[in-house]
Amino acid sequence: MPDRKSFLLRADAATLEAMQRWANDDLRSLNAQVEFVLRGALRAAGRLAVPAPPESEAGSGGSGGSGRSGEEST
Repeated sequence: MPDRKSFLLRADAATLEAMQRWANDDLRSLNAQVEFVLRGALRAAGRLAVPAPPESEAGSGGSGGSGRSGEEST
């Protein structure tokens, strides 16, 4: 687990309530939802590196993927 740091976040009531509703919909804690949204925004802005897939997944499979084998047999 990566190192975690605590910090105080001040947000207006409407933003906090909207985040809490979204967290409830996704079955997450408010803290986990805030982290999820922040990571997504950082990735979208190109400020957070996207982790590379494990080598076992990158080398496995074929060029067609799992969906093609079912199509060819019908």
